[in-house]
This record gives sequence, structure tokens and C-alpha cells, in this order.
Amino acid sequence: MKQKKGFASDNWSGVCPEIMQALQEVNPAHNEAYGELSDPVTEAAIKKFKQHFGDDIAVYFVYNGTAANVLGVGQLMRSYHAVVTAKTAHLNEDECAAPEKFIGTKILEIETGDGKIRPEQVEPFLHSIGFQHHAQPKVISISQVTEMGTIYTSEEIKALADFAHSHNMVLHIDGARVANAVVSLNTDFRNITTNAGVDVLSFGGTKNGLMFGEAVVFFGKEKAVGFEYLRKQGMQLHSKMRYISAQFGRYLTDDLWKKNALHANRMAKKLAGEIARVPRLKITQEVTANGIFVLMPSALIPQLQEEYFFHVWNESPDFERSGFVGEDTNKRGFFKEVRLMCSWDTTNEDIDGFVSLIRQKVSDIRNYDLLV
Repeated sequence: MKQKKGFASDNWSGVCPEIMQALQEVNPAHNEAYGELSDPVTEAAIKKFKQHFGDDIAVYFVYNGTAANVLGVGQLMRSYHAVVTAKTAHLNEDECAAPEKFIGTKILEIETGDGKIRPEQVEPFLHSIGFQHHAQPKVISISQVTEMGTIYTSEEIKALADFAHSHNMVLHIDGARVANAVVSLNTDFRNITTNAGVDVLSFGGTKNGLMFGEAVVFFGKEKAVGFEYLRKQGMQLHSKMRYISAQFGRYLTDDLWKKNALHANRMAKKLAGEIARVPRLKITQEVTANGIFVLMPSALIPQLQEEYFFHVWNESPDFERSGFVGEDTNKRGFFKEVRLMCSWDTTNEDIDGFVSLIRQKVSDIRNYDLLV
């Protein structure tokens, strides 16, 4: 069976035409390597960041999101410090222990059903502050959008930042999908970062049309002192820096970031609306950005994946939290929670074809018992 464009991840999408054109435009020139100040492409990209976030920032480009998270957090802590984050956070579950290896930090995880953490959930860790036998909580790290597809409001972010600062801690945002959050909130970058008291942001673009590269943004230039050495030591100083810079320069011009994110979010809303009408499928999280989380009969999943690939998110989902209380409780082990991601290049035809396949496979199985 030929694989169609699926819903596995917005990382699977291609490079949007505007970004590809920007890369072509900087290709013929010979610019100074490593993004030095005489590199006009890198200088122009940093100016674009300042237009969106304010002048008192420091911006450093790296290869990928893992580096942005680990180096950005590592700049603001020492090895005896700890990071407080949601259990589902990428920093905790999907960095292959890079924070532990390269920073030497301890991660203090918080169980949360929606991927979001609140100040009161951080309070228990404060008892370790000043006790020399315990790792010292220093960084609160949140994901925006969260790994569960949920979004922090500017008020929620400010509450966490104020809480962190009142306890000599700092706030980091993993912004791999920050553009999707901004358009969902109908706001701007500054309102959920600079104005909310954020200390450092991992600014992502790869999931929204870029080829590669991420940015580490420090709010307050003093926080970035010495970071250029940490970036080099961390093997993240790109020699031909202009190829990262050119992408971000174009991404932040003429609201390209907004156009791409709006489209991905709209496609997710459409897909969620269609899935909500299919029997035995249950959406488990509010769809606020470009991800949909769905309880699906296990036997149905591989049949769909043959044509439209997507990932199983949770092999043993919380049945009650997902709203199936009282329904076939003896069969609850036969459901899995899957994640469906839409991208800047997801089309109506992609969604219509996928939903049509779901309906066909469900209708092919007349007896529900055969589904499991």
C-alpha cells in the first residue's frame, strides 16, 4: 500500500517555498563564517527577532531543538541545580537524557493530565532550597504548545514567571510550536514572553516550515554572557550560519510564521470536527493548536497506518479521564491514545482522504467485538 501524506508529526513536513527561496538567495554569496557581526544575513535576522521581542534580548542560532533546550537551560544553572517540568515535557522524555549528560542536572517531574504545570505544583520542591543534601530547584521549564496539545495563556505564564522569580528561580519555554500557540491565543510573541517575564525561550521553526535550525532567545542580555562559548562547546556553532539565519529572517518577515501556523491549526480543527462524528473515537484533549489526541480501538490503528502514518501516544490511556466511563469497561485495555499532527502543508484533501478511510474501516467491521 502506497503511503500517503500522514499525520505523524509536523516534523515530517517539507520546507515551505518561501524558506527554500530564502536559502537559494543567500547561497551565491560568500559571507563571513560562524555568524560574525560582519555577516549581514545573521545581523538582519537578529534585528527581526528584536522587532518581535524587544531590544533587550540576545539571540543565538543552533541546529536543533534539543540543543536549544539543553544549552538555553544550562546557561542559567549549575550542575547542582534542578529543572522542574511536566513529566510529559520534551526536556524530560525526549532528549535522551541530554540535560543529565551535558548539564549534570536533575529533572524534577510533575504529573499532569494536560501537560501544563501550575505554581502550586512547584511549591513542594521549594523545601529543598537551602538544604545542601538536595538538588536546588532553579529552572521551571514549560512547553508552549505542550506535548499534550494544550496552551498556556499569557496570564498563566506570567504567574509561573512571578513565582519563579520570587524564589530565585527562572522560567524557560520550550517553544518548538510557539507560533501555533501565538495564533491560537490571537496575540503576539512579546505578550507571552517578554511581557510575561520569561527568562529564556527555545524558539522553534522546523515544525512550521523551516528546513533546520532553532534559536535561543535570552530576555535580558546579561543572562547570555558567555553563551557563545557554551554554544561552541556544545557543538552547535554552525560554520555557515547564514543558512540558519536566512530562514529565520524570512520566517519573521511578512507574517510567514503566522500564515503557516494558522493553516496548521485550522486543519487540526477541521480534522477534529470530522473525527468527533465517528463512533468509538474519542478526542481526549481540547484542540487548541495543530495536534489532536484520540482514543481509538487498537485493531483499527494498523489498518489506518498502512496508508496514513501517525503515532500511538499512549498504550494504556486513562479511560475515565477520556470520558468513556461506564462504556464497555472490560474492553478499555483495547483502546490506545493516538496523536494526529497537522502541518503548514496539510491539505483538505489529506484530511478528507484520511477521514474517509476511517469511516470505511469502521463500517467494514459490523460487530464491535471484532474491533478489539
